[in-house]
Amino acid sequence: MPDVVNTEQAQAWNGPEGSHWARHQDRWNAVNEGFDKPLLDAAGITTAHRVLDLGCGSGQTTRLAALRAPRGHALGLDLSGPMLAEARARARQEDIANASFAQGDAQVHPFEEAAFDAVISRYGVMFFADPVAAFANVGRALTPGGRLAFVCPADAALNGWVTAMTSLRDILPVGDFGRPGLPGMFSLADPDRIRDVLTAAGFTGIAAGKAEAYGTWGRGAEDAAGFLLGTGPGRHLMEQTDESGRARARRALTDHLRAHEAADGTVRLLSTSWLVTADRPAGPSGRP
Repeated sequence: MPDVVNTEQAQAWNGPEGSHWARHQDRWNAVNEGFDKPLLDAAGITTAHRVLDLGCGSGQTTRLAALRAPRGHALGLDLSGPMLAEARARARQEDIANASFAQGDAQVHPFEEAAFDAVISRYGVMFFADPVAAFANVGRALTPGGRLAFVCPADAALNGWVTAMTSLRDILPVGDFGRPGLPGMFSLADPDRIRDVLTAAGFTGIAAGKAEAYGTWGRGAEDAAGFLLGTGPGRHLMEQTDESGRARARRALTDHLRAHEAADGTVRLLSTSWLVTADRPAGPSGRP
């Protein structure tokens, strides 16, 4: 893969983690789909827009953007080969001809200047090795006056899947699980940091509003526990204990999740995120 500086993330998303997400794309979409409409609405996508989807994964939001822009085009960019293969296959299955996908690192990808009217991301911008450089590069790809809109997790304690995992503190070495860090799931959990990063990257009109949505994590408590423990963080924690500890952790997590079973038996957990919008300045070459 050419032009990659975020090598650690590239290795992860082209290894077991990327394969896991590709195999379970429908489940991950069920977890996160409550943010799709707010994200696309915030981006202001119109029928002829050219849209870039950062960290598109298996392409759900790319395809939705393409449907909103039938006379335009949506490009999904991601580090993960396994997820991009699924994205391309699903676009073909759904006969969405105006969506395409590319493998690359947003921090250094050679975007054409002003090639896009809108940039979106659903949980794909927290893993940049250098977020200022990445957003600056993305900003150059936006047309002057173009809109950036993304969703990223807010405080870990406000996300049900994190509190579910930290409930295992007496069994697994949870430690500072969910602590903000760079790069990482909660690297942009502080809205002041979001504003600082985007300002340094040249964006204006920055707004971050809290957004909440319930996602479906499983067909029952046992199923949801297995899914959570099969994610990258779950696997990492389970590898730190023996077979007896893993069995105890699975039972304890299942018990914790029973309280979140809906009437139809599905497990639904609340996710709390920041819905962020920002603009490329409308002056010459994007400068005020």
